[in-house]
Amino acid sequence: MLMRFRDRKEAGRLLAERLAPYAGRPDLVVLALPRGGVPVGREVARALGAPLDVFVVRKLGVPGQEELAMGAIASGGVRVLNEDVITYLGIPPEVVDAVTLRELRELERRERLYRGAAPPLRVAGRTVILVDDGLATGASMRAAVAALGRLHPKEIIVAVPVAAPATCESFQREMGVECVAVMMPEPFNGVGQWYEDFSQMSDDEVRALLEEAREDLSGESSRDRP
Repeated sequence: MLMRFRDRKEAGRLLAERLAPYAGRPDLVVLALPRGGVPVGREVARALGAPLDVFVVRKLGVPGQEELAMGAIASGGVRVLNEDVITYLGIPPEVVDAVTLRELRELERRERLYRGAAPPLRVAGRTVILVDDGLATGASMRAAVAALGRLHPKEIIVAVPVAAPATCESFQREMGVECVAVMMPEPFNGVGQWYEDFSQMSDDEVRALLEEAREDLSGESSRDRP
């Protein structure tokens, strides 16, 4: 039966139930796409007993046609290029590099804003659940999966409360990545349609949730010491 989530927090709790088989795994990491994916990821990480971090993705737009992506960069210093677009439009390497540098500055600014002095979580050899608040076209999530793959995780699971069915299915078919969703309604009609409260998250709210998650894990670690 289809429903609407009250907010991202409720959506995250329901998503965590679908991900229960991963609970307690020592190699588990939850990465959330900011901003909207962070409150969802916070609930997932809390329920599964896993650390939480952001995974920031920035599209590399074609100059003058910024909506057309010629690639993307992501947390961890990873760049993925769409060589077909670059070749077809004859974009010189120096232009690609200039756009990359501009977007890298913005990515680093956002990471400092969200994470502060805390280092990024290590993902190599670990199971990573990549979370957002929904999947429509999946463009940002595809860029995130491609970039994350360059960091050599053991496994990537895409997890969202709500997804367009064809988009979710395409991750398995095209990228070999499992996609877990609470709902895959048809017709889809956009992510926001499936939330009663889909208000914009502020940067301060994102930072606070990440700090809470770190404090939770450090508290659990101290309780485990003899």
